[in-house]
Amino acid sequence: MVAMASHDVRDTGVLARGGLSAALLLGAGVSVALGAYARLHTPSARPLVTLGFSGMLQMKVWLGTLAIALLAVQLLSALWMWGRLPRAGAAPDWVAPVHRWSGSVAFVATLPVAFHCLWALGFGVASPRVVLHGTAGCLFYGAYAAKMLGLRLQRAPGWALPVLGGTVLGSLVLAWLSSAVWFFTRSGLPLF
Repeated sequence: MVAMASHDVRDTGVLARGGLSAALLLGAGVSVALGAYARLHTPSARPLVTLGFSGMLQMKVWLGTLAIALLAVQLLSALWMWGRLPRAGAAPDWVAPVHRWSGSVAFVATLPVAFHCLWALGFGVASPRVVLHGTAGCLFYGAYAAKMLGLRLQRAPGWALPVLGGTVLGSLVLAWLSSAVWFFTRSGLPLF
């Protein structure tokens, strides 16, 4: 009976590692597919919609900034739920739904941005900043796909979700720093 129990534990460990590997491979596939499409696609060089902003750049900057603000909520709520927020105590019941909804809204806010980056601009290589931005954007969607799958794994290693979530956050911050911060430091461009 003991041998069977240890065998079952090993099997679930193998399944968890296999599931995590599959999630990581899918995430890598999403990143590569987006990058390949953006690089091979002939950009339209025009927006489809601007959602009331004066231009595509303004729309992308403000939606990206909204996503960054919501990911800050994600980070704080995750730290609170995992007991890693100093002097905060146990997270109340409302923190988990705030975490989920802030992440969902942040993701949805990035979709028009990504669509316009891919369809209207493509994967640019004009400068290191542009290459960094495109790479970080593709990595964000791959990391997001891997994290969403990682959430469904029953016995993933304890480090998996923090690393996946950190990659989602870090890649979006990098994409934002290489675009919105660049935009906000330019003079003569309309803000809205």
